[in-house]
Amino acid sequence: MNIYVGNLSFQLSEDDLNSAFGEYGQVDSAKIITDRETGRSKGFGFIEMPNQEEAEKAIEGLNGKELEGRAVKVNESKPREDRPRRPRY
Repeated sequence: MNIYVGNLSFQLSEDDLNSAFGEYGQVDSAKIITDRETGRSKGFGFIEMPNQEEAEKAIEGLNGKELEGRAVKVNESKPREDRPRRPRY
């Protein structure tokens, strides 16, 4: 299951995310989305957990919990809708 994690502290690392979700089961990947230009975290990321039951427990256990001083928002990731790309200037 692919899981969305929002409201992340800019100091939080992918290893920190992996550890937090790892308490609930196997984590295949933990990715924090960064700005292409600056490399700075955009404050959200995605976790991939192969076991549906463990993923649901992680969502339930971590949604609203504090990580690095911020209450994170955790839910099942929905496929991105196709939307027109914004032109880059």
